[in-house]
Amino acid sequence: MGPQPKRKVSKGRRNRRRAHDAIGIPHLVNCQQCGNKSLPHRVCPTCGTYMGRLQVIDVDNTATV
Repeated sequence: MGPQPKRKVSKGRRNRRRAHDAIGIPHLVNCQQCGNKSLPHRVCPTCGTYMGRLQVIDVDNTATV
């Protein structure tokens, strides 16, 4: 059997250890082709291009989301 803790970890020490575990806001970048905001390193859902140079998916321009 492995080593066991000698004392209870207090609530304050436990919470200080978890202080950096919060989920942050998503970072958005402007699409180089259409200028709309999208997640980095993803295909733009508006125009369907990747990094402004490659048409990856065919997007119907008449449909609005």
